Amino acid sequence: MTDEVLFSVRNGIGFITLNRPKALNSLTHVMAKSILDQLALWKSNTSVTAVVVTGTGDKAFCAGGDVVKIVQDYHAGGTGWREFFRDEYLMNIAINEFPKPYISFVDGITMGGGVGVSIPGEFWVASEKTMFAMPETGIGFFPDVGGGWFLPRLPGAVGNYLGLTGARLKQEDLYALGLATHVIPSEHVDAVIAALEKTEITGSADVQEILEGFHQSPDSAPIAAVMDDIDHVFDGFTVEDILAGLRELGTDWAQKQLSILESKSPLALKVTFEQLKRGAGLSSFSENMKMEYRMVVRWMAKGNFHEGVRALLIDKDNLPVWSPANLKDIEEEDVYSFFESFDARDDELF
Repeated sequence: MTDEVLFSVRNGIGFITLNRPKALNSLTHVMAKSILDQLALWKSNTSVTAVVVTGTGDKAFCAGGDVVKIVQDYHAGGTGWREFFRDEYLMNIAINEFPKPYISFVDGITMGGGVGVSIPGEFWVASEKTMFAMPETGIGFFPDVGGGWFLPRLPGAVGNYLGLTGARLKQEDLYALGLATHVIPSEHVDAVIAALEKTEITGSADVQEILEGFHQSPDSAPIAAVMDDIDHVFDGFTVEDILAGLRELGTDWAQKQLSILESKSPLALKVTFEQLKRGAGLSSFSENMKMEYRMVVRWMAKGNFHEGVRALLIDKDNLPVWSPANLKDIEEEDVYSFFESFDARDDELF
């Protein structure tokens, strides 16, 4: 038991409340394992007809995983980092395969691990306070927790754009791209939850009807103004093609994206690009999570995660020294090595 995540059942609704407001509800290992175990209980409990997920505090739904602790554990020679990713990814799968309506009220900052607690579920409700991003390449990592599955299934080349740049999206863009199933003002979330509790939910149609009753279609999406450029540039055959396309386009927007990409880990960009390409060809979410677990085990040994976390979150000098420092110094074999087949221990986990 932990007070980092709270569980309750009211009128047939199972509630998951992320409860680390001072840490922006960042996901810890005990939270991931607790959610995994609770979903297993609710899955077979016929008195629980749906699950609602929320975060405490005014700022965040869940701002990501507790990556500093992960890095510290790895350097101390521990195994907690590996157990964290295993249980987090098994949690992601459990959410995706949960047989009852799973509704996430994403009312605030939602990045990384917070995306993994919500996106695999059936209903994803945004508000005017929602800010979504997959910023992993900026800390020398890759967009995990299902990024290899949902990003390449977004319209056009926007998945590559979001995964590589870590671009931030608000409710208008999230709804236009299909990431948010509904948009409901923050002040109405409690009323929606009350309506869910008063309804005898027999399936997804009942939840859909309630959410539609509160849904307010947002204004036009800002991303629409650059979708043609995103599709033209970020559909490149290689990361180098994308950078060249941005240089050729030459607009203020293109120059900004070029500057952003040049600040990221070159290895993370290359591996992320390959991840999204491979993820597009997979047939199930669980297959994708198996791929991402394979990636993360190798990444902790050979990737730039430790340096990114040091520079941005521990020392906070914002001066990561990436290795390799340039795209041209990365061979195809270097990238492919992160996708190598599982060893026996890995096979047992999935």
